[in-house]
This record gives sequence, structure tokens and C-alpha cells, in this order.
Amino acid sequence: MAQQLTERPPTSISSLPRIFRAAARILATNGLNQGDFVRDTFDRESTILHAERPMSIVAALSCAVTGDPHTPSAESREAVRVLAHRLVVRSEGPYGEDGLALAFHVDEWGDVEGRTTESAVSVLEAAADACEVSA
Repeated sequence: MAQQLTERPPTSISSLPRIFRAAARILATNGLNQGDFVRDTFDRESTILHAERPMSIVAALSCAVTGDPHTPSAESREAVRVLAHRLVVRSEGPYGEDGLALAFHVDEWGDVEGRTTESAVSVLEAAADACEVSA
């Protein structure tokens, strides 16, 4: 009987560009949501599937991998980590290396007043390009 892996292997560099581009397409289609993972998280006003609503950058990265903006994976967490180190908020990078600090930093960048969907899409596309160049 074959031994089963209990942990998934680390995300390969070659899969990061696909994740970033898929997240960019999700945001280009659905829009960027500021302040929460998805617009109307508790379904008070909308019956649209969460994966089809405007969402944060971190939610889009999760959705690109798992199909659900609320369900991160090892791959989406790695994408968040890489992206967090590309973004600067108030002249600073992420304040910590744990997953929560990295996700907070990425979403803080996305929540800057006046941030547009187009700029979030551009950042994700640039991250994809940078990963392809470094591969």
C-alpha cells in the first residue's frame, strides 16, 4: 500500500503565475471589495454566490485556487506571502511573517482609499510576470 502524504508539497514557482493571473481575472470580472473578504459577507442583501461577488485581493487568491474566497490553501497562502513582500503600505512592508500578518498587509494595501480594481489587477499581473522571470 502506498504511503499517503499528510502535507501538500510547497507551491512550485511555476504555479504562482497561474494563481496570480487567475486572481487578476476574478477581480477584473467581479471587482475589488474593500474592507472585507467579499461584499455583503453575511448575505443580508445579496443571494449571489460569494465567488461571484466583489472581493479582496486575499479572497481572490484563495478563490483562484479553491474556488471559494473564504477557503485558503497552501498555494494561496504562498501567493499571499510573495505578494505581501512586493507591496508597500505607508512606506513599510508586512509587519510579520505569519499568515495573518501577510494577509492583513495585502488587504491593507487593497483597502487604501481610492484603490481601484484596475490597480489591484495590475499588481497581480506584475507579480505573475515577476515570478515567470525569476523561474
